[in-house]
Amino acid sequence: MGPLETADLIGLNTVVNSFDVLYKSYQDPKFRCCPLLKKMVVDASLLGRKFGEGFYEYN
Repeated sequence: MGPLETADLIGLNTVVNSFDVLYKSYQDPKFRCCPLLKKMVVDASLLGRKFGEGFYEYN
């Protein structure tokens, strides 16, 4: 299982929230969430496996 499939399994919204907490805690740019991931969660509601679509489509 690769990193994108793992992110889908965890839930993309959970991944974004985790990055936000890490960034707020450490103020280190390496923990800043990438714009594509935020756009997927906020704008397109692609939340991962439990919702049927994230980086991959699930039936």
